[in-house]
Amino acid sequence: MDNCLTSFFRRLGWLLAGLLASGFAHAQASDANAQLEQMARDWVQPALAAAVGVDGGGRLRPEIVMGSLDDRLQLAPCARIEPYLPPGTRLWGRSRVGLRCLEGPVRWNVFMPVTVKAWGPGWVVRRPIAAGTVLAQEDAEMAEMDWAEQPYAVLANPERWVGLQAAYALQPGQALRQNMVRPTPAFGPGAQVRVSSVGAGFQVVVSGEALTAGVQGQSVRVRLGSGRIVTGTVRDGQTVDVRL
Repeated sequence: MDNCLTSFFRRLGWLLAGLLASGFAHAQASDANAQLEQMARDWVQPALAAAVGVDGGGRLRPEIVMGSLDDRLQLAPCARIEPYLPPGTRLWGRSRVGLRCLEGPVRWNVFMPVTVKAWGPGWVVRRPIAAGTVLAQEDAEMAEMDWAEQPYAVLANPERWVGLQAAYALQPGQALRQNMVRPTPAFGPGAQVRVSSVGAGFQVVVSGEALTAGVQGQSVRVRLGSGRIVTGTVRDGQTVDVRL
């Protein structure tokens, strides 16, 4: 009986020792991961400030939401750790920061998840807008938004969207973005336009019929009175420039 009790308490001691060792190792891993997280944050903050300054013209307020490594991950001790941005990665929206060991018994490399927010002013649609509608400033209102959350560039300046057409139907609450607008045609298909050709010391102007809608600064096809079809660049609502 005594031998059974002795054996039982011995196994119980081993079990408790194992649990304590496991808990200690887990705590060590948690502390190490917390240090890596702080290291990544310290590296991201100045890099992000520079990036936001370029993208937002100084109007944006950056916010960093750091993720964490798996606490079960046990990394070998390292004398020098280098944070870096993986190739093809941008500090914008959901991203990640690399951490690699440069001086240690084991060279390891891990990635710390990070979410970058960039808060700043933008324009939000106020009412339903049909596709093709020419936008006016009263169609939107200013609001604070996370630029990094938007899939396309935010149109923060009214001159970049006022007077342009809605590329598709817009709904209230949507942030105005680059993909939502398109230039307003200077004329439509079938419009009579002037076709201007300039050469060395002369200029020829003839009439023609636009075969497609013409947008200022873009190419358009025109059928001349002779039946010939030419391609030129829209100068304004009535004129197409054709190179000889």
